Amino acid sequence: LYLTAPAGDSRLFVVEKTGRIRIIKDGTLLPAAFLDLSGTVSGGGEQGLLGLAFDPNYASNGRFIVDYTNLQGDTRVSAYKVSSDPDLADAASGDTILKVAQPFANHNGGQVAYGPDGYLYIGLGDGGSGGDPQGNGQNVNTLLAKILRIDPAGAKPYAIPSDNPFAGRTDARPEIWSYGLRNPWRFSFDRQTGDLYIGDVGQDSFEEIDVATAAAGGGKGLNYGWNVMEGTHCYGASSCDRSGLTLPLLDYDHSNGQCAVTGGFVYRGAAIPALQGTYFYADYCSGWVRSFKLSGNQAAGTAQWDALKPGGSIPSFGQDAAGELYILSADKVLRIISKP
Repeated sequence: LYLTAPAGDSRLFVVEKTGRIRIIKDGTLLPAAFLDLSGTVSGGGEQGLLGLAFDPNYASNGRFIVDYTNLQGDTRVSAYKVSSDPDLADAASGDTILKVAQPFANHNGGQVAYGPDGYLYIGLGDGGSGGDPQGNGQNVNTLLAKILRIDPAGAKPYAIPSDNPFAGRTDARPEIWSYGLRNPWRFSFDRQTGDLYIGDVGQDSFEEIDVATAAAGGGKGLNYGWNVMEGTHCYGASSCDRSGLTLPLLDYDHSNGQCAVTGGFVYRGAAIPALQGTYFYADYCSGWVRSFKLSGNQAAGTAQWDALKPGGSIPSFGQDAAGELYILSADKVLRIISKP
């Protein structure tokens, strides 16, 4: 479901839905799992071990974060440390940072990522079912349907950054960074600009990509509209009040078997210079890969890459320490390279 690596590390860490983190080292899959949480992870359709993020200071503190659904189907965000063996985590070091009850079995989010500011960002869906029946998207008193921003090193279990949009208020959860998201399954930061790209999975009709530039606050306090909006369209109505809502950079409909956006990354590797600054994303069902470059507030140079279609669903992209990009599909890890 995911691939990442600590800064300056040539290994690839691959997240398996069933609860294991595997290492690809020098092109070889190591036989032993880096961490095996299969006994504590639920295995429902959209559940499992969903996210992994390495502390920016991993080389010195050995700390990393995982996001998973437990056996009851609730979200857990936990910190672990590596053991004396760099290829094995200390399974006994687990420390739960955040607990979030999930009312339904879908829309769990699951992405965790350290931002350029050193804080941890956590994606949570709206709680599931369909149409946001609990109204979580527009409710700032719940963590569901949000991207959160916390400081896991500042206190136990975590601290609230003082510049969070709702910090110090009693009428909203202070962990919230952005809200009005249905299921921000995969989001990422452009490692050069710090811009935040969110692939937010839609309901019945539209998928969307949201982009919050670092220069404009990086998404701080933004309301992306769910469930008033689905993409750039009013949800369940011919008209709606769009005041105060941030519309996506782009959306696409569910024609031709398209069903769920898979957010990706901006390419910042060195192997293919022509792709510098290009954001890649996919559709989970159709299996196509598309891209664009951010130009002002527009998606410029849009393209579809038939050569990158893996022949199956695409649950995620990955990025290694060098900024090279990978596509994950079923039991395959595919690296994007120059055409021979």
